[in-house]
Amino acid sequence: MKRVSLTQYLVEEQRLHNTIPAELRLLIEVVARACKTISHAVSKGALGEVLGSAGSENVQGEVQKKLDVLSNEMLLEANEWGGHLAAMASEEMETIHPIPNRYPKGEYLLLFDPLDGSSNIDVNVSIGTIFSVLKAPEGMKEPNEEAFLQPGSKQVAAGYAVYGPQTVLVLTTGNGVNCFTLDREMGSWVLTQRDMKVPEETKEFAINASNARHWYPPVKRYIDELLAGKTGPRGRDFNMRWIASMVADVHRILNRGGIFMYPADAREPDKPGKLRLMYEANPMAFLIEQAGGAATNGKQRIMDIQPQKLHERVAVFLGSKNEVERATSYHME
Repeated sequence: MKRVSLTQYLVEEQRLHNTIPAELRLLIEVVARACKTISHAVSKGALGEVLGSAGSENVQGEVQKKLDVLSNEMLLEANEWGGHLAAMASEEMETIHPIPNRYPKGEYLLLFDPLDGSSNIDVNVSIGTIFSVLKAPEGMKEPNEEAFLQPGSKQVAAGYAVYGPQTVLVLTTGNGVNCFTLDREMGSWVLTQRDMKVPEETKEFAINASNARHWYPPVKRYIDELLAGKTGPRGRDFNMRWIASMVADVHRILNRGGIFMYPADAREPDKPGKLRLMYEANPMAFLIEQAGGAATNGKQRIMDIQPQKLHERVAVFLGSKNEVERATSYHME
């Protein structure tokens, strides 16, 4: 079988569908290269002295791990000088990062969660990087936060890397979802799954069950039905999976089907959810929809939400279409 590299795939995709101009291709390649560097740092673990806390907090008030800070730096440095970006935004930084004046500016905006699932870093469980690409608004002189506040439907590309037993890169440019595996010896990304599809029917669900006492009635009702198994209203048994690393959970769902839920709950009634709309929910929703699944906040399609601020949070229900629609309908009733 002929091996197709990431670059070859992007070039051929542009010829076929005219959706990946050279600037965007370069941007995706640079992000992929940064993910390769992060993968290398992650795989060294204690040997690279990258484990443990950095002793600082991010804008969310979460304690940063050394690898969080390192991955953020790697993505910033890799993407600054290429000339295809106007600005970047990261879950780890309070405000946007404009491209320094000494470099040429491009027409794209890059958002990323440099290291998702960082509670798993020190115990050697899969973690990853999530990214989203937007086009800068027409006629924008100097990039500002406002420029980033576009609904997810405006994304031109999105993807994630999983640093697990294999390092994989899953990507969409609005024309289906493809998966590339890092060949460590050759240092190249090789296309290993074409046109991934989320199975419509599923017997798996992912939720942090320790929060059950705080759930709102629609979530309780939906989960109770799943837990009732064969003798319950659903007439079949369901398995629960929860990795506490969104990239790993979503990757499983892309391959095996299932529903991933991170609902709002009664602990902080004023918060619409925990996950970040711009860095996590939007790119994952884009990928899941491109693979035939669905993604809502319980009430509406995630990619239709008009963001009000850079670090906006959102409830998330994504995965196999039928299950997401059912969980959403309970919220609507």
